[in-house]
Amino acid sequence: MKVLQILFTICLLLTGHSVIAQELNTTKLDRYFDALEENNKFMGSVAVSRGGELIYKRTVGYSDVESSVKANENTKYRIGSISKTFTTILVFKAIEEGKLELDQTIKSFFPKVKHADKITIENLLNHRSGIHSFTNDESYLEWSTEARSRKEMIKIIVDGGSDFAPDTKAEYSNSNFVLLTYILEDIYGRSYSALVKEYVADPLQLKQTYVGEELDTSKGESKSYWYKRGWELASVTDMTVPVGAGAIVSTPADLVVFSDALFSGKLISKKSLEKMMSLKDGFGMGLFTVPFGERTAYGHTGGIDGFGSVFSYFPEDNVSFAMVYNGLNYEFNAISIAVLSAVFDQPYDIPEFTIYDISSVDLEIYTGVYGSEQIPLKITILKEDQGLTAQATGQSAFPLEPVDEHIFSFDPAGVVLEFNPGEKTIVLKQRGMEFQFSKE
Repeated sequence: MKVLQILFTICLLLTGHSVIAQELNTTKLDRYFDALEENNKFMGSVAVSRGGELIYKRTVGYSDVESSVKANENTKYRIGSISKTFTTILVFKAIEEGKLELDQTIKSFFPKVKHADKITIENLLNHRSGIHSFTNDESYLEWSTEARSRKEMIKIIVDGGSDFAPDTKAEYSNSNFVLLTYILEDIYGRSYSALVKEYVADPLQLKQTYVGEELDTSKGESKSYWYKRGWELASVTDMTVPVGAGAIVSTPADLVVFSDALFSGKLISKKSLEKMMSLKDGFGMGLFTVPFGERTAYGHTGGIDGFGSVFSYFPEDNVSFAMVYNGLNYEFNAISIAVLSAVFDQPYDIPEFTIYDISSVDLEIYTGVYGSEQIPLKITILKEDQGLTAQATGQSAFPLEPVDEHIFSFDPAGVVLEFNPGEKTIVLKQRGMEFQFSKE
């Protein structure tokens, strides 16, 4: 649902070179995840299939830190916006059954939505409706933890208005898929939960996949966490808010089965699948493309509370990959790259982590507000809980970990800050880019 953005939009592009896939070195990949787990960098689960056969799965960390409950292969995670792929499949099932049409407008369903007479089902699916995404509002996190009725959600969406004229450009909007959820419930006369079960979960025997309700650890559902010098429990979105935009619970093992079935034509027709995979301004319908070297995968990412997720399918190799986390203190994209590198026999390193002792350092020498002539961004450095936090313009504060003298990092976004206290400057490094900041 709401993706954490630190300083710059996190890139989804993966790097690598195409070669013939070799047998997967599971021992090295296990060591990679061991390193992440031992250094509190990742809590979650991963699965990979080739030719419909599971070739790797691994789960690390805790599903419930407070009760010291270790996660296992049956631990269920909230998968956030991967739910949109499920919702899109249901829409195409409705189209195949003659209950909907792609070029049908939403006026008969939501007459109060601005431009409802021009917005089509297709516009909702490929994010070209112009409908404002309610998750972009600053107040969203304040009300999203409470149950919301359909009437309340529609009012929130209607009141949000339109950000641009329909079909003039593409812009990601969770509001689109909440409305699609209600349309599906109207035309079928059944709940979204029942539709997911009937058309996807039951046919594929996905026993760990369903629409979430109140988070229930007794059912093997995981809590989620932020890392702030230790795992801290994240807020819990009420699932009546995201519904078909982000309310599904699953496991990576179920998600690779789902992926294999979708792209082999077991859920919708070939014609419908081609529509889903057809891109316009970078958006498919419930799908995006993710390049890895010379390969191109189709899939989706997700994020809700402290959970994050990704699934992707590589058609030429018949490989499905899925990963979900409930706690992250590292760059998620880097973990994906490592897994796919292992799958496609590419080199990757097992990371080494060091913590620099700053117990005797006067942290006040780093604090202050820093500005840059290169980019319109300010960074505020504060001393907090025996450490430092940074906050960039318009973003949430995040903890900095000391890695060397005057050098701090925030691994989830791949950010490194190199301080020069004498000159009162910072060099910000992120994915090969460098920016100079000076204290104001």
